[in-house]
Amino acid sequence: MKGKLILENGKVFEGKIFGELTDAVGEISFNTSMTGYQEMLTDPAGHGLMTVMTYPMIGNYGINTEDMESDKVQLRALIIKEDAKLPNNFRCEMTLDGFLRQYNVTGFKGIDTRYLTQIIRDNGSMKAIITAEDLTKKEIQERFESFSNKNAVAEVSCKEKYEIKGGEKKIGVLDLGVKKSTLNYLEGQGFDVVVFPYNTKAEDILAENISALVVSNGPGNPEDLVETIEELKKLIGKLQIFGEVLGHQVLALALGGKVAKLKYGHRGGYPVRDMKTGKVVTTSQNTGYVVEELPEGLEVTYQGINVKTIEGMESKTLKVTGVQFMPDLYESPKDVFVNFLKFV
Repeated sequence: MKGKLILENGKVFEGKIFGELTDAVGEISFNTSMTGYQEMLTDPAGHGLMTVMTYPMIGNYGINTEDMESDKVQLRALIIKEDAKLPNNFRCEMTLDGFLRQYNVTGFKGIDTRYLTQIIRDNGSMKAIITAEDLTKKEIQERFESFSNKNAVAEVSCKEKYEIKGGEKKIGVLDLGVKKSTLNYLEGQGFDVVVFPYNTKAEDILAENISALVVSNGPGNPEDLVETIEELKKLIGKLQIFGEVLGHQVLALALGGKVAKLKYGHRGGYPVRDMKTGKVVTTSQNTGYVVEELPEGLEVTYQGINVKTIEGMESKTLKVTGVQFMPDLYESPKDVFVNFLKFV
């Protein structure tokens, strides 16, 4: 079905709507990954986003039911140049188009996605609308104003505490939008995993007698999580805490640091330098924010290459470690997470 992609800066792209044939509105971003589209679609960190894939063909190995990072597609829309009509892989169970239709998510294709990426890169993240209608300026503005991602974490976090039996040592996960692969990794390392909702009180977390706490990845602006930040302040110094991406940013705020919104986010592969070894590694990231400033006493452990962003922090005195990337994925440096878990 023919449709339009309308950007907040007034630029319009004409293409085709696929997947769920319905309108969509959200914040547009781009992802530079060549693979992992199913994981990206179902990652809670993408909640509320409309993501442009810079790689030209998406869906060539299909979709399966095992590689889900949550129980549904989290994106508002997926924007691509071309979808693979005949995916070929022994694990393939359905096409990308069928997957989007199953979860009522809009797809948009048939445009120059690299030109669109250039616009986002130059102008920054902005709101966008996918529609088959001819909207008036007033209707477009009303749709932009109707979109808010302020409650994203509350919408993706678990509603009550649950436990995954995996071993003798007990580790906690504060669920800001945790991925299934993170929980599976912790379980696979021999931990009994207790998962807490994002707004759990500090005393309730400590009452579980956990050995450490992982503050998970998730969507949205870390400064919106006022309640979570206040509870983390009560936990810092009392147990080992590891923050990943949004968890890293929230921890930095709880310690008195500052965060900033990135112009167009870091989504896909992103190079960082290990400040202890000097080695440059490619990390997997999916975030629109970054830690801008750390308080005294915290060490910068990783730094961005393209821009000198704070990509990791550590304080042995405060028992805090944080990274801006996903440390449990094969394409990211696992050492920082492995060392933390070994210490636990």
